[in-house]
Amino acid sequence: MTAQKGKDLLIRAGDGAGGYVAVAGLRARQIAFNAETVDITNADSAGRWRELLAGAGARRASISGSGVFRDEASDARLRQSFFDGVIDGYQIVVPSFGTIEGLFQISSLEYRGDHAGEVTFDMALDSAGPLSFTAL
Repeated sequence: MTAQKGKDLLIRAGDGAGGYVAVAGLRARQIAFNAETVDITNADSAGRWRELLAGAGARRASISGSGVFRDEASDARLRQSFFDGVIDGYQIVVPSFGTIEGLFQISSLEYRGDHAGEVTFDMALDSAGPLSFTAL
């Protein structure tokens, strides 16, 4: 994969009609995939090396980003989703890699601002179900 512009990684929220819309102008983003392991090591494990049970751990994805809101409606939507604990559909587009879609919940929403600058936010999303991946 060749180097890609960070601004090309997009996070979109479900629009309620089967599509997705951009929710904010993100300046920094991160996606992390994690899988828990299930240790099945026992007294008979060869050389006392740890053994893991394949495919048994829980998988999860987390997405975080910071930036500025596109408009008041985007701010209100994400803020209300956070306070209501809504699980909603999101789509993440990674250039030269693919598209990840699934249900996520906003687990963190932080606001900050400088005296001579705009209000910015930090947001974190945690997966709340199976994800699909479509390669580009």
